[in-house]
Amino acid sequence: MPDPARPGPAPTAAAPAGSLQAALDAVPPNAGAPGGRAPSPRRDPRQLRRLLAYARPYRHLFVLGLLATLVSSGLNLFFPLLFGRLVDASFLRVGSADTGPLDRTVLFLLGIFALSSLFGAAQSYLLARVGAGVVADLRGALFGHLLSLSPRFFGEHRTGDLTSRLTADVGTVQAVTSTALAQLAAQTVSLVGAVLLLVSTSPRLSLLTLAVIPLVIGTAVTIGRQIRVVSRQVQDAVAGASASAEEAISGVRVVQSFTAERAEAARYGAGVQASFRAALLRARWQALMGGVMSFLTFGALALVLWFGGRQVMAGDLTPGKLVTFLIYALQVGGTVAGLTGIFNQFQEALGASGRIFELLDERSDLPEPARPAPLTRAQGRVTFEHVTFGYGAEKEEAAPALQDVNVDVPAGQIVALVGPSGAGKTTLVGLIPRFWDVTGGTLRVDGQDVRAYALRDLRAQVGLVPQETLLFSGSVRDNILYGRPGAAPAEVEAAARAANAHEFISAFPQGYDTVVGERGVKLSGGQRQRVAIARAILKDPRILILDEATSALDNESEALVQAALDRLMQGRTTFVIAHRLSTIQGAHRILVMDAGRIVQDGTHAELMARGGLYRDLYELQFRAQEQAARA
Repeated sequence: MPDPARPGPAPTAAAPAGSLQAALDAVPPNAGAPGGRAPSPRRDPRQLRRLLAYARPYRHLFVLGLLATLVSSGLNLFFPLLFGRLVDASFLRVGSADTGPLDRTVLFLLGIFALSSLFGAAQSYLLARVGAGVVADLRGALFGHLLSLSPRFFGEHRTGDLTSRLTADVGTVQAVTSTALAQLAAQTVSLVGAVLLLVSTSPRLSLLTLAVIPLVIGTAVTIGRQIRVVSRQVQDAVAGASASAEEAISGVRVVQSFTAERAEAARYGAGVQASFRAALLRARWQALMGGVMSFLTFGALALVLWFGGRQVMAGDLTPGKLVTFLIYALQVGGTVAGLTGIFNQFQEALGASGRIFELLDERSDLPEPARPAPLTRAQGRVTFEHVTFGYGAEKEEAAPALQDVNVDVPAGQIVALVGPSGAGKTTLVGLIPRFWDVTGGTLRVDGQDVRAYALRDLRAQVGLVPQETLLFSGSVRDNILYGRPGAAPAEVEAAARAANAHEFISAFPQGYDTVVGERGVKLSGGQRQRVAIARAILKDPRILILDEATSALDNESEALVQAALDRLMQGRTTFVIAHRLSTIQGAHRILVMDAGRIVQDGTHAELMARGGLYRDLYELQFRAQEQAARA
């Protein structure tokens, strides 16, 4: 079972100050857990019932698989008896020409073998189908639920831990929802049947065998517990080494630019050595387990053969019955060992299901209205009324991120937000699509509180073009279609043309089917940004948020992107966050923010004439540009 404290994937590079992603990352990880660690999952047996509810749609297949398992287990109980008869038919009829009993026994044995194999194959397929279906449904439900949670939740949980629960933990419970329950029933039938047949075959030998079995099982449980502890250490060490490798690979350019290859190799090597030492310790315990169990098993077999042989010599037992007894004894030992393994599977599944249900029980801090107000096509008016907002509890913050913000933005107006880093610009626009809810005051869209709209309807009216563009690892076409799935190819091309992207896309050998790579790594910064703009154009939002959309581009790319943005902003309510004040002089309105408040409001000319923070920032940038030009 994956450990909640196990290191997750290496952190990615920090988002630029003032970007929307930086605001999303503002909440400290694991803020809700003591010491920053995720709480240990509880092993509540009631979780098993909840887990099995996911198998309900496949109950008919499960029942058939269970029946096939029981039939196969029942047929296996005939094997030792028939083997014994086969031995007696061979050895007790030495010199006889009548092979009828031997032939009939072999035919009957082959028939039992065939039936057992048939039911065993049916059981294997049916239960595998149930397990695969349950895992697929559970992963789908968990992933869908995760996507419904707010950015605050993702700020408090590590991505590596979430993906571990989505993959490894869900995989761990697969055995319980499919084969483990059936095997529990089958092993119980085999154990009870084998013990009864064991006693009926030879009561005296049964006492000797049953006295040895607890010693074998006790040894297996004791050493097995140590192996599980050391196996956890191996998994943790491997996870630590993997985290180091992932961090170095994801930041390979930084590593190479600082010539830190040897340092990173040494760091990874230390993790590998730790996992190697833990693996050696596990190998020692496994070797001890194998040796001890082998000695006890074959030692017990030798004692049974010795005592049974004396009974055969005394005429109290036939050779066939001795063989039958030995096989039943091995079945009993194997069944008890199998039940121990099933118990361990249930324990692991309970721990894993605890981590899964912790996520499924999470509730978004952005509640949906019981009766959402209709919002088919917004006009785009945005009004902040005495809005206050803080990322954490008030007692944990010296001051909220936003304080008593009042501003009314008419539909179709272009509003620029400027101010020093940490002024609250990104936080302010992040409230519009309800990435967070205001902690005081009211935010309205078209005169209605945003909390009165369904989240899906509200966010359908808002388009976002951030500084750090995220493209998905599909084709260019797939990424543009993300704005409006199902759009016609002509609409995709029209959006790309409006974003000044069609020319470079057409230059690729595969055109719009070109794969962009993970996070769009195969495209330049300007190309990624224009694809993101095409995506926003295809979405056709009424409210547009541009968060430093051109600040990281060279002059040529910036000119192309800016031209595309100008087309995109036409007829839409637009909020532009920009540090380069020269790019926002044409805005209808400029809001100057400082320490979570709007301290100035006006056009570029009005603010320059009025003086204050805006003119100070503008003159500071202007002087810096002049000095750079002279240099």
